[in-house]
Amino acid sequence: MSKTAPPEQNEDVAALPFERALAELEQIVDQLEKGSVALEESIAIYARGQALKAHCENLLRNAEQRIEKITLGPDGRPSGTEPLDVE
Repeated sequence: MSKTAPPEQNEDVAALPFERALAELEQIVDQLEKGSVALEESIAIYARGQALKAHCENLLRNAEQRIEKITLGPDGRPSGTEPLDVE
């Protein structure tokens, strides 16, 4: 039961690449399922897990939109590498 958070837990979630955010989220789920952390720490890592989950979902949604935009060009053909218009 660690009292100090590893350095990666102090990083801004929005700056993490998908693979790293997902790996950290999996680690948090594993810790919570095993009950290997104290209650207060469980609450803190659960909150971080929620932020990581939302970040991963957002990255996946953006990737999906990019793929759909490429595959659903106006003439029915791939539209190439046109940038995604993110609002």
